[in-house]
Amino acid sequence: MIKIDFESSRCIHSRTCVLGRPDVFVPNAEGPWIHPDAAPAEAIVEIAHGCPSGAIQYKRLDGPSEEAPIVNLIRVRENGPYAIHAQLTIGGAPDGMRRTLCRCGASRAKPYCDGSHHEAGFLATGEPDTRPSEPLAVRNGLLDVEPLPNGPLKVTGAMEIVSGTGRTVDRKMVVALCRCGASTSKPYCDGSHARIGFTDQ
Repeated sequence: MIKIDFESSRCIHSRTCVLGRPDVFVPNAEGPWIHPDAAPAEAIVEIAHGCPSGAIQYKRLDGPSEEAPIVNLIRVRENGPYAIHAQLTIGGAPDGMRRTLCRCGASRAKPYCDGSHHEAGFLATGEPDTRPSEPLAVRNGLLDVEPLPNGPLKVTGAMEIVSGTGRTVDRKMVVALCRCGASTSKPYCDGSHARIGFTDQ
């Protein structure tokens, strides 16, 4: 038995759910659009784990719920947000284990992605250059994201930054990630937020 929760404000319409299990997640349907009894619990768990924003959450009634990952990942999505999978605090508050954070600067729900990168025509590679880095002694644990006022995302904790195709780009314990969309060294902050007058309001 499994219970599914859907938080629409988190959804970035990656379509992982409707493409993966169209029998469970039925868009544009009259009435309820999520049908958890249409598939085995394990299949639904797999779909939930693939939801980059954490819009789909589940609770197992017959077993364990989602556990923190073994490796904290920040995935750089092509022309889109950062997809983070880790035990998270954002702005000092616990915030689950899967979140998508804005890197185009246009979101109306900063620091979270609201899909505005589509309207803004944001273009930024999901395949940044690999940087030399050594394997981390610890690869999991709490990851703290602090949106600096009118500036970058300061991320603290063990993390691997990976490309959209899963290649390791960098390994860090502290990093400042661009969220204004203007950095010339994306995904890293280069101070361009000050030059362009970026505000996080």
